[in-house]
Amino acid sequence: MIDRERLEAIVREAGRMAHDMWPGAGHALEVWEKSPNNPVCAADIAVDNFLKRELGALLPSAGWLSEETADAPARLGGGLAWLVDPIDGTRDFIRGRKGWAVSVALVSSGRPLFGMLHAPARGEFWHGEAGKGAWRNGEVLAASKRTELPGARVPVDHLPPVDADLTIVDKPNSIALRIAMVAADEADLLATLRWGWEWDIAAAALIAREAGAAVTDAFGGPLNYNKRDPRAFGVLVTAPAIHSAAVDRLADRARELAGK
Repeated sequence: MIDRERLEAIVREAGRMAHDMWPGAGHALEVWEKSPNNPVCAADIAVDNFLKRELGALLPSAGWLSEETADAPARLGGGLAWLVDPIDGTRDFIRGRKGWAVSVALVSSGRPLFGMLHAPARGEFWHGEAGKGAWRNGEVLAASKRTELPGARVPVDHLPPVDADLTIVDKPNSIALRIAMVAADEADLLATLRWGWEWDIAAAALIAREAGAAVTDAFGGPLNYNKRDPRAFGVLVTAPAIHSAAVDRLADRARELAGK
């Protein structure tokens, strides 16, 4: 159906383009706000335009959903769609930090088929294929096998007192990279309790799932993609054995924040 090598080449080139504009490599960058506290930069737009052109040529039948492109209902008309975040982790990007990645997923009938993350500042290329596995830099990924929630490694800046039994590990700004940390057994738990966009998580969620992690929304329900409203309340990615305990711990907070 799709030339995987060509897809990888496109995502790698998108990462190279972004890296060539990255302040961490000494480049000046135009930055502005789409809305208060919601930054965007010239690299976001340039990479988005490149990916829309190249992925559209690779698979013309697929729809398009991206953080930096105005949504259009045409994407709902077919079974296939690209879900793209040209630079996930823009705050780290514009500050010259390494915690950002290009994120590309291809979904079919609401389920990801391919997911790729390119984090060139970290020297990392991640990809997953439905039913075939997940890899980082060509090495097979196996998710965390942790069996107890206390002590679980979580990529956050700080923890509330109720979660003081968890362990803080490094947190990249990119939510996709934080999800991928569970896939690589560098974290045991990633949770968000807010409304989020499909393009932020589709590629990384597939990578994590194919590595053996449990991947759901904040309530433990399945994640679906290319919906009319392209949002979900939270994402929960864990070692499988601690997933139920994590859902139970977060349930009241999730319901309160989601207004349920």
